[in-house]
Amino acid sequence: MAEQSYGIHAEAVSLTGYRGDAIPGYFARPLGDGPFPGVLVIHEAFGLLELTRETVHKFAAHGYLAIAPDLYSRIPDFDPTNMDALRNAMFSLPDEHAIGDMLGGVAYLKGLEQSNSKVGSIGHCSGGRHSFLLACNTDQLDAAVNCYGGGVVTDEVTENRPRPVIDMAADLACPMLGLFGATDRNPNPEHVQRMDEELTKHGKAHEFHSYAEPVGHGFFATDRPSYDQAAAVDGWDRIFAFYDQHLR
Repeated sequence: MAEQSYGIHAEAVSLTGYRGDAIPGYFARPLGDGPFPGVLVIHEAFGLLELTRETVHKFAAHGYLAIAPDLYSRIPDFDPTNMDALRNAMFSLPDEHAIGDMLGGVAYLKGLEQSNSKVGSIGHCSGGRHSFLLACNTDQLDAAVNCYGGGVVTDEVTENRPRPVIDMAADLACPMLGLFGATDRNPNPEHVQRMDEELTKHGKAHEFHSYAEPVGHGFFATDRPSYDQAAAVDGWDRIFAFYDQHLR
């Protein structure tokens, strides 16, 4: 479809998450009556910071209702600059809680009068894993994007992550787009190949693209040295084409 730019409205909101908890989120919508598709923007390991809010803005400017739930909202005094605190937050977040909070974001989008009732998910880094996780645990998504989600392919299980996401591939309930960097270590190229093989084995619709060296982890992150302009621009083109196909 022809590209159109929209003015946007953005605000902090409250949404209903896991077991009915009220959790904060960040929402933006295009100005206009719609109907518009929705995008659940899942923050990366650093939490709901400016980069995630900018991503929410970008989707709204392209004609999507977009929301990012704060999956770390139950963690007191979370400090994204403290790497130990960051790792603790990432691994102490139970998958069950994350799924409930993300489904709250999906419900928020679908409940808006401007919604066309279609919603996609997208996540980067740990958010890519969460996008994959959610798409295998609900029928409420119409498309899912996994941007270099680490920890999908693993043999490790914990109380908070009782089942590897790769073992859920047979339950994927919507098409998936995966975007990866060749020099990434988590997921590394072998992990990407395993994801591709599992989804293919189970007949799941998916499109994977890996960018050649030197592209690695975090190539969409404009505020970090890992940013790669060529890969990010191409990746955004692929994301919008994928969502145009499945959400419009």
